[in-house]
Amino acid sequence: MKNSTPVSANMAQLQARAKELRLAGLLAHWDTLVSDPARLAWVTELLTCEETERDQRSLERRLRSSHIGKFKPLADYEWDWPKRCDRQAIQELMTLSFMADASNVLLVGPNGVGKSMLACNLGHQALIQGYTVLFITAGQLLGELAALDSDSALRRRLKHYAAPDLLLIDEVGYLSYSNRHADLLFELISRRYEHKSTVITTNRAFKEWHEVFPNAACVVSLIDRLVHRCEIVAIEGESYRLKEAKARSEKKVATRAAAPGRGKKV
Repeated sequence: MKNSTPVSANMAQLQARAKELRLAGLLAHWDTLVSDPARLAWVTELLTCEETERDQRSLERRLRSSHIGKFKPLADYEWDWPKRCDRQAIQELMTLSFMADASNVLLVGPNGVGKSMLACNLGHQALIQGYTVLFITAGQLLGELAALDSDSALRRRLKHYAAPDLLLIDEVGYLSYSNRHADLLFELISRRYEHKSTVITTNRAFKEWHEVFPNAACVVSLIDRLVHRCEIVAIEGESYRLKEAKARSEKKVATRAAAPGRGKKV
C-alpha cells in the first residue's frame, strides 16, 4: 500500500492557501473539486494565479503609499565617482539584514553624492520583500507635525509615521529647526526605537546636529537612540548632479559646434 501522507499534506497546503485567500466559494466545494485530478490541477493553477495577482496589487499599492517616486536604480550608480563610498557596506544594507533587529541607517555626505538615491533603493528593495515603506523629507515631516493644532491630531500623525516597517527621512541638516521640531523628531524616533528601522540621509555629522536643532535639550537623547543600533555610511565627493549638468552642457556645445553651416560667413 502506497503512503498517502505526501498527497494529504499537499491537499492540506492547498486548502490552507485557499483559506488564506478567503476563497469561500472554492472552499465550499473543496471536496468535490479536489477529488478529480483534472480539477485539482485547475485548483492549483487558480490559487497560484490569485496569489501572484494579489502580490502584484499589494506591491503597487505599497509603492504608491511609500511616496518614493522616481529614482535611479543602484545598478546605474557610478561607484568610482565618490572619493569615498563603502560599496560593500551598501550592498550588505540591500539585503535588509539591518531590519531584522530594527537597526537604523545613516547616510552621511555632502549634497549630490547619491544619499537620497541609495535610500530610495533601500526602500524599493524593502517593498519588493513585502515590507511597508514611507519616504519623506525632514522639512515636510517636521513642518506637518508642528502645524497640527490639537493633541489628538498630533497623536494620529505620529502613529502614522511610526507605523511603516521602514521610514526614510531625507535631508536632515539642510535646514535649522526649532526646539519643538526637535522634540517632535525625538518623539517619533522614540516610538520607532527598537521596533522599526529608520533610514536618515544628512549632510551633517552627529556632532553638528546641535546646529540643526540649536538649543534643543533632546538632541543628545535623539542621537543616542539613533546610534544605539545604527549602520553609518559616509560618502565623500563632489556633486554627481553637478557632474551630469556639466556633461550635458558640454554635449550641447559640441552638438552646436558640429552643426552644418556652423562658423560659415554669409
